[in-house]
Amino acid sequence: MNDLDMDALLGTGDDGSYRRRPSGPSRTARNRMRRRRRRTRRKGFAASILAIAIVVGILGGGGFYAYRWLNDILVPDDYTGRGTGEVTIEIKEGQSATEIAQTLLGEDVIKSTRAFTDAVAAAGKSGSLQPGVYKLRRKMAAKYAVEALDPANRLRTRITITEGLRLSQVLERLATATGRPVEEFRQAAKRPKALGLPSYARGLEGYVFPATYEISPTKSPQDILTEMVDRFRVAAEQNDLIAGAKRMGMTPHQIMTIASIVQAESGKKSDMGKVARVIYNRLKRPMPLQMDSTVLYGVGKFGLHASEADRASDSPYNTYKHSGLPPGPICNPGDDAIEAALNPAKGNWLFFVTVDPKRGITKFTDSQAEHDRNVAEYNRNRGAGG
Repeated sequence: MNDLDMDALLGTGDDGSYRRRPSGPSRTARNRMRRRRRRTRRKGFAASILAIAIVVGILGGGGFYAYRWLNDILVPDDYTGRGTGEVTIEIKEGQSATEIAQTLLGEDVIKSTRAFTDAVAAAGKSGSLQPGVYKLRRKMAAKYAVEALDPANRLRTRITITEGLRLSQVLERLATATGRPVEEFRQAAKRPKALGLPSYARGLEGYVFPATYEISPTKSPQDILTEMVDRFRVAAEQNDLIAGAKRMGMTPHQIMTIASIVQAESGKKSDMGKVARVIYNRLKRPMPLQMDSTVLYGVGKFGLHASEADRASDSPYNTYKHSGLPPGPICNPGDDAIEAALNPAKGNWLFFVTVDPKRGITKFTDSQAEHDRNVAEYNRNRGAGG
């Protein structure tokens, strides 16, 4: 290293001697840093004093207001009590607790969404609120709103459609049960494709399945009839209708027509298989079915006995005049009648008559002479009020 380099490194004094340069900041810079640290300490001290003052204020006269402020943050707005008035609410399939809360909030049932979702969580019902229509009140405490949404409280109409009713009777009963005009159901029934009927069906008759239904107030006539057709589809699957019809050499629609006649003609389940066999035996001969139930359907009457005038009608359902099956079902059969149509009893019977309707006694025979005697017995019982 030369002298010039050493001078640059160490510096040269006035007397020619050398001294080491300071390695840290200059004195001026150090002074500035000291002043900055003092200001920071003063600010921290002031902040501490302010915090202490706030605490003192809370512990003193400002405590009430601080409590209200914290309470508003931590506790959501909620009504008290069970509310007043009445409002109908529909919960739809798949709605979350938050979505339900928004519906309730819009109807002024609850005061805040969070109050409701907290109440749902506290009740252990998160994800378990059931769809349906409910009757609630306005301005309810959230916990009472949750209680009111118990599935047992759903508004619904329970109606039982018994086996053997005609479509016209079913529509009238649905109208009575729901309070809707029967014409609304009739109009819906005129659009069978919209109801999801199977392709082999030629109309709604025979395909609104007899069962017990729970009807929500929000369901339309089309919704209700669609549900009944869907229930038929379940029954058809359970009875293996399509394969069974093929095995019997029939179409599914023909099987349902036979089942409807079996349903209308049979007083009890134990006779259904025999009635079905009579139908098949007559179709095989061939000979007219001569079923009063089909004749009465064709002329729009009800009862057990067709008059001579009824039997002379030109209706395509008049099985005294026309051989083979009528155009379609004459009522809505249940599982037992469908089962009988698919699996008739074994026998050679060609005739049957319910000789004692009051006690449900039906006699079957393959002899015309014996059948005539059975008809005479029926007439005697009928005349005696049997």
